[in-house]
Amino acid sequence: MRTSIYRVAAAALLAFGCVSQRGWSRDPVTVGAIRWDAWHTPVSAAEHGGAGGPVKAVEASLNPRRYRWRAPFFARVGTNDTLRIDGYTQEIVDREIAYAKAGGIDYWAFLLYAEDNCMSQGLALYLSSKRRADVNFCAVASPSTFGGRATWEAGFSRIVRYMKEPGYQTVCGGRPLLYFFRPDEGWVKAWGGPDGARRLLDGLRAAAQSAGLKTPYVVVMDDGAADRVWRTAELFGAEAISDYARQANAAGAPYTELAGVARAFWEACAGTGAQVVPLAMAGWDRRPRVERPVPWETKWQKPGAGLDKFYALPAPGELAAHIGEALAWAEARPQQCPAQTVIVYAWNEHDEGGWLCPTLGDGGRPDDSRLRAIAEMRMKRAADWRRERAR
Repeated sequence: MRTSIYRVAAAALLAFGCVSQRGWSRDPVTVGAIRWDAWHTPVSAAEHGGAGGPVKAVEASLNPRRYRWRAPFFARVGTNDTLRIDGYTQEIVDREIAYAKAGGIDYWAFLLYAEDNCMSQGLALYLSSKRRADVNFCAVASPSTFGGRATWEAGFSRIVRYMKEPGYQTVCGGRPLLYFFRPDEGWVKAWGGPDGARRLLDGLRAAAQSAGLKTPYVVVMDDGAADRVWRTAELFGAEAISDYARQANAAGAPYTELAGVARAFWEACAGTGAQVVPLAMAGWDRRPRVERPVPWETKWQKPGAGLDKFYALPAPGELAAHIGEALAWAEARPQQCPAQTVIVYAWNEHDEGGWLCPTLGDGGRPDDSRLRAIAEMRMKRAADWRRERAR
């Protein structure tokens, strides 16, 4: 059953013209997409401050009819006209892999939570999938991945275990790729100041090398100005800078302005002299969460406050063009972008407005138009690349 559903999920994109061998595999720049896996199976206890876990909070945010179409393709509208998201299964994650493969996504970057946290279910099901070889993966570690100095070793062990898995994304001739999500001053102080923070990554590198791996390529994701991001990266001894998401708090602005915010960030990062992984934005429209704040944001998000702050969602072609621009920008700057990769916000931040994952389409047919547009763009890039090298 899983095999047949996997084939059905891929069929629409394959029929569109994307070959199963990934015709864009000759594209010199890879595309990664961030995964924030709130779409887990509901839990009996309260996690992240809400009963049932984050899935129930995002389900409530997306329940108004004007937002339901954003929900992931495995959501359903019940007989009581209420949105239901019953969470991940192996079958669903296998279908996601099929869509990502056919849609031009080379790897997923999983934001890490504790292994026993419900937010880790998506990663666990990816790792147990028989289809996982079709899409690579890497980790987005956060300060809590390592905790205080007494728990560093456990954090190192977990990251290195993932890096040794088949299909872990590498760059720069085999170096495992690791994103580091927003290490703030409080954590740096807890780690013993700048020297302690550098020892943290030095310890991770040593653990990776002891396991027979090449030195990890660490990319700091931070939401500050580019020069501040680079100072943070230098403090840790990280190789490159990027961000998880970036926007300028505009009011009902067109998507082109959001793409421009991302582009300006690439240029600002390049201006620091740092190595860069360009961030592409699939959208930013938090209105579902603004109307119905999720439990982990209620300290600062009041219902309705900032409802005018959003960007229009992109047409599929607009999104593909923005990602294509990021790819071209990285390809043209091999010295500043030696990793030759682009990271996209996001695969599945549906209620914040950033998604590539197919959504709940009309008549139960998933809407995969964004992925189809990206696949078309990547096929064209690969064809152009082959023609250029055939001259």
